Amino acid sequence: MFTGIDEVDWAALRHAYGSAEDVPGMLRGLASADPAEREIALDGMYGAVHHQGDVYDSTLACVPFLFALAGREGVPDRCGIVELLVSIGGDGGAELLGGSQAMAHTAVRASAGVFARLVGDPDAGVRRAAAGAVVRFLDEPARVLGLLRERITVERDDGVLLALTESLGLFARRHPGQAAGALDLLTTQSASPYGPGLRIAALGQLAACAPDRLPADLVDTVVRLLRDRSERRPVTPDEPDRPDTNTLVGRLRRLRPSDEEGSQLLRTLHTALGSRVEDRIGLLCGQLTSPDPVDRCNAVWMSTKLFGEWRADYSEPVALIGAQLCADDDRLREAAVSALTGLVDVARPAADDLHTLVASRPDLWVQQWAHGLPSLGGPLKVLAQTGDPRAVPVLAEVLEGPAVPHDLGQVIPYMGRAAAPLAPAFRRRLEELPLDCPESHERATSLLLALRVLHDRECVPGVLRLLLGTPEEARLRDVVVENSVRTLGSLGSAAQEAIPALRGLLEGESAVAAADALWSLAADASAVLPVLLRELTFDNARRRSAAADVLARLGRAAHPALPGLLPMTETGTVWERMAAACAIWRITSEPDPALTVLRGAWAENPYTRLTIAERVAAMGTTGAPLHDLLRAELSSVRRHQATSEGFGQGVFADEQLLRVCREALKGG
Repeated sequence: MFTGIDEVDWAALRHAYGSAEDVPGMLRGLASADPAEREIALDGMYGAVHHQGDVYDSTLACVPFLFALAGREGVPDRCGIVELLVSIGGDGGAELLGGSQAMAHTAVRASAGVFARLVGDPDAGVRRAAAGAVVRFLDEPARVLGLLRERITVERDDGVLLALTESLGLFARRHPGQAAGALDLLTTQSASPYGPGLRIAALGQLAACAPDRLPADLVDTVVRLLRDRSERRPVTPDEPDRPDTNTLVGRLRRLRPSDEEGSQLLRTLHTALGSRVEDRIGLLCGQLTSPDPVDRCNAVWMSTKLFGEWRADYSEPVALIGAQLCADDDRLREAAVSALTGLVDVARPAADDLHTLVASRPDLWVQQWAHGLPSLGGPLKVLAQTGDPRAVPVLAEVLEGPAVPHDLGQVIPYMGRAAAPLAPAFRRRLEELPLDCPESHERATSLLLALRVLHDRECVPGVLRLLLGTPEEARLRDVVVENSVRTLGSLGSAAQEAIPALRGLLEGESAVAAADALWSLAADASAVLPVLLRELTFDNARRRSAAADVLARLGRAAHPALPGLLPMTETGTVWERMAAACAIWRITSEPDPALTVLRGAWAENPYTRLTIAERVAAMGTTGAPLHDLLRAELSSVRRHQATSEGFGQGVFADEQLLRVCREALKGG
């Protein structure tokens, strides 16, 4: 297996952490009789030689030895070695890759005949890993399909059969001109007498490759098969003993779902169904009403990607996720809380169940950590994010407790006027903060946010104490100062006593925030305009953008800033261009430059769309030329921050965007 290994000048080769002279030890460790040593060696291969998918010269040098290990029947855990080889080879052709990754793909493909032999290996784990490898790297489609067809007829291991089914789908996608045979096999596997797991797997592959071959009653069929599969699944999975090593490989293994196979089956089907959101909601609801808590837990985790990627009415699945909060299964309850976090208004159908859990479990109100400050407990945080007023008395109790979560103030913007009774407690907590304690500065930002949102006019002395008393050397001082200034600015005439302190900040890092606050308190252009003009000249995109935003508030009084703003509309970041263009519109009342820049930014960067929609709404009828963008957004079923890879995020921001678009169209 290791013939020639000592002839390689490993010290001259590199991996993620420098010299590759330790690689021969890792390779030999993969063949060790000690399971822990094998796992540590595999962890080292992923952690250094193939770190985060990168390919180094040492990675290429390892390929022949990895193939030798994979092909030797006496070596344990060879399935992990095959999976490593597949990862090194990459998931695209050499022509789609570049540099060392293309070389790695070529090297793995050159020995793909080994995978063809391993498809029939005595070790089921090896056969399972080799099934996909042979499709990816053996450049003989007819031979590959023949191997898969042959193995399906003789294979008896359910896990390998599932891998073969996935490989048929992969084959059909990679070789569409020769896919008919693979699709016929998948169609056969999707019906009786095959078992429920294999049938779900086949349906998932057909959904991706040939949706016209799916049954008309797909949702009912899959839900029925899922429950049939659950009834057959053993209570305790038949897992081999594994070493308890402190490695990434070991941690990932321990974090796998208790029914990893079922999770993968449904994930594959959901992904393949894509924009068929109604079918996916139906599947989720079927899973969430399953008698099996494992199926319900898988459904909860499945929901996050759907909610984050597509727009729809999720009232029913959200309510069903809320119903999991009363489960005795801690893992299921925690999964439900996690899935509801960040949904904000979308989570409201679960509010009653959230309140029941919060009321019955005070121990969940605050999350204590071994290191770091306590944070708001998940159930209470989600209840507050829905804006439910029943969260207010609980938050009041938490505020009176000995350990106030550092992030408690962050939920107040979601509460609206219902949180007004909490203002005195937030004010008192701010006044009690010791100014020389490092932890105080992290807590202060959250408290200031709450007081700013609650528009607490009596907090001015406490904010000034923090602003003027925070030590110069304090960690996060700039953040504390800027948030203090913003809070004072939000209070308008109630913060007149802060004007001298704000004037003293016009020369520092917080100059823009101070100028903004001063304009709110005194509307004195002669004091703030020179500061903002100076900020436009700095080589700092964030400060220039912030200055432009404040200049927009000054309106016609900011006319001297036009020479500095005009160049910003054509250069710099998309945020700079937007800020400058909108400032010019506010100053000159000429909308054309702003409309042109905003239209370009909308297409260039989806993350700008909420800001753009808000500015179009502020324009009133002047913004009508951009209403086509808002109407197109409202007609899209895909969330604006979902990526081309299908990752979704920012449900709250997307729901805000939709609301602002509707308001702008209604008002314009």
